[in-house]
Amino acid sequence: MSTPELIALFHHRWAAPVLALLAIRGGGRFVELQRKLGVGSESLRRALQALIEEGHVVRNPGYGHPLRPEYVLTRSGRPVARRCDRLLRALGPRVDVGLKKWSMPVLAALEGATRFTDLREALPGITPRALTLALKDLQAVGLVEREVVDDYPPTTIYRPTAAGRPIRTILL
Repeated sequence: MSTPELIALFHHRWAAPVLALLAIRGGGRFVELQRKLGVGSESLRRALQALIEEGHVVRNPGYGHPLRPEYVLTRSGRPVARRCDRLLRALGPRVDVGLKKWSMPVLAALEGATRFTDLREALPGITPRALTLALKDLQAVGLVEREVVDDYPPTTIYRPTAAGRPIRTILL
């Protein structure tokens, strides 16, 4: 996935879990998705609308009553949904950090040893505060390591850990 695609996908916390669930079930009704994910109706509505706009999901008007449409994956959404399913399984107990808006785009942008400013340039739209918080969260769950190089001036380098590299591979 490209960086803009990752940023768009993880802009809504529930987009990746919705895609993963639709990949497993082959489609689903709004109420089923809401109950299975334990998400509020407005958050789920926004995530589904974003997925429809991205072309990953469509409403299936032929299913049941028109007020209870089924959501199904598009042809272009199927590989993204399978990738989301693999990603959520790989994250395991770290899923809460993984579903934050910038966590996965930041992890994907870490190509070996990367400086903070290089990460900012690689992620359009990220603020320094958001990048700092994402790096701290990823470091706290063991997906990213931080190294301060004793130089003048000191330089901080971030890199994915052994646990973060397989997750990064799924993202790319």
